[in-house]
Amino acid sequence: MKRHSICAISKKFGPRLLIPFLGLATFSCLPTLSPICVAQTSAKESSRQPIPEPSVSPSPNPETPLTDRERAMMEIIKNLQERVTKLENGQVLPSADTATVQIQANDATAARQPPTGPAVRDDKKAPPDAAPTPDPGQDGDRRWGSYTPNLGFKLVDTEYGDVNLSIYTYVRYLNQLGLDNSYTDAFGNVKEVQNRQDAQLQKLQMKFLGWVLDPKLRYFLYSWTSNANQGLGAQTVLAGNLQYTFNKALTVGGGIRSLPGTRSVEGNFPFWSNVDSRHIADEFFRPSYTSGFWAMGNLTDRLKYITMIGNNMSTLGVPASRIDNGFNTWSNALIWFPTGNFEEGFSGQGWGDFEHHEKFSTRLAFHYTRSDENEESQPNSEQFENTQIRLSDGTVIFTPDIFGPGVSVTDVRYQMSSVDGAFKYKGFSVEGEYYLRWLDNFRGTNIENVPDQFDHGFQIQGTAMLMPKKLQGYIGYSQVYGNYGNPYDFRFGTNWFPYKNKVVRWNTEVLYLNKSPVGYTSVAYPVGGRGWVFSTSMELAF
Repeated sequence: MKRHSICAISKKFGPRLLIPFLGLATFSCLPTLSPICVAQTSAKESSRQPIPEPSVSPSPNPETPLTDRERAMMEIIKNLQERVTKLENGQVLPSADTATVQIQANDATAARQPPTGPAVRDDKKAPPDAAPTPDPGQDGDRRWGSYTPNLGFKLVDTEYGDVNLSIYTYVRYLNQLGLDNSYTDAFGNVKEVQNRQDAQLQKLQMKFLGWVLDPKLRYFLYSWTSNANQGLGAQTVLAGNLQYTFNKALTVGGGIRSLPGTRSVEGNFPFWSNVDSRHIADEFFRPSYTSGFWAMGNLTDRLKYITMIGNNMSTLGVPASRIDNGFNTWSNALIWFPTGNFEEGFSGQGWGDFEHHEKFSTRLAFHYTRSDENEESQPNSEQFENTQIRLSDGTVIFTPDIFGPGVSVTDVRYQMSSVDGAFKYKGFSVEGEYYLRWLDNFRGTNIENVPDQFDHGFQIQGTAMLMPKKLQGYIGYSQVYGNYGNPYDFRFGTNWFPYKNKVVRWNTEVLYLNKSPVGYTSVAYPVGGRGWVFSTSMELAF
């Protein structure tokens, strides 16, 4: 547009027209301006209210002289045009999208609104706090990265549900070179013992948990791998469950979880005295993880229960085609807390008094499990979390000919009860459990003379916080009494908590075995192991 036309427009419409017109001219140059130029103009523009764009018509009197105000306006336009020309010839300019975001970041009105995307900033020319910060109190705004111990980091939080990510893993050095190279079972068979020395990222569990549609409807989905079992079946597991809570007395669920047959499978993993390794008596008697349905809740403030029906005693490594057609596995736990607040804190349901109970806190529990087991529904001998039914010398009861030539057991009824008691007080704890197991109702070939089996045993553990929230010492012993031997183990160790919590710990343990009746690749002890084992592990559980 020529100068006389601008003057005519100014004469006719006055300064109120020319000001928005210049604003439009300035805005049209913004995509090619540098961040410095935008910062100079945005402060002026932010103080004005938007005005509807007028229509412009040719001036009827092009010879009217300019006023002083109009000359000043034209000088501003001339200077802006010269600056734009210099910038285009000599500088690399930001894109239109970048300039637009910078205007929003500096505009006083836009800064009061929640951001619609990530802030874009030139760190060399803008202060660190140049980008607008959302107000956490505004509706619909959520905080990213919140953390809750044992639930992990919150990834999503909406009115329709949330998603939390929690990870468990540990690195372990294991030395079994102090074990005997072989052992002789109760039937006179000599068997070799593999003595290992290795380092492993032993286990990795990634858990996704939260609620969906209704906070009472919760999900728990996870992947679980044991790297020591590379190449074996069930080395990697994808599993989980769904639960719905009606009230504090009743939560129902379905999917995969541990049968609550002993204390260590109530759901307190990994809060044990050592890292991911039970005493051999607990490992010998306990059931494992399976698919099924369960109910749990609090009968009173100090009395709670868990009851579950499942497919079998251990579903890991067992396909559905090998499971019999009946829910013949049933497991229960009844737990009473007579005094104090035993389960207080992040890991209160586990062993030890890391939380330092000021009141004498106690626990007493009873467990019962029964299951009709078939040899086809048992996991293979090297599956991790393996709980095959064994005799007290470590022999699997379904092994052909162990009770005589031509004798083969294909089915058995398993029944097991346990009672556990414990106290925690001012950094100290003593916790013990007694087990009783019956095997009967045998079926198979030539099983008429196979005797019913009864085994019993116990474990006891003591812990002390040598340095509050920092250093814990522990000691433990367990033994199995059976018709085919009385194996036992003894262990002692320390836990170092560098961050004064149980998210990270360094565990060091010395273990003595005497003819272990259980064992597989994932744990520190092999079947038949006799001698010393050393291990040290760095554990992460958030």
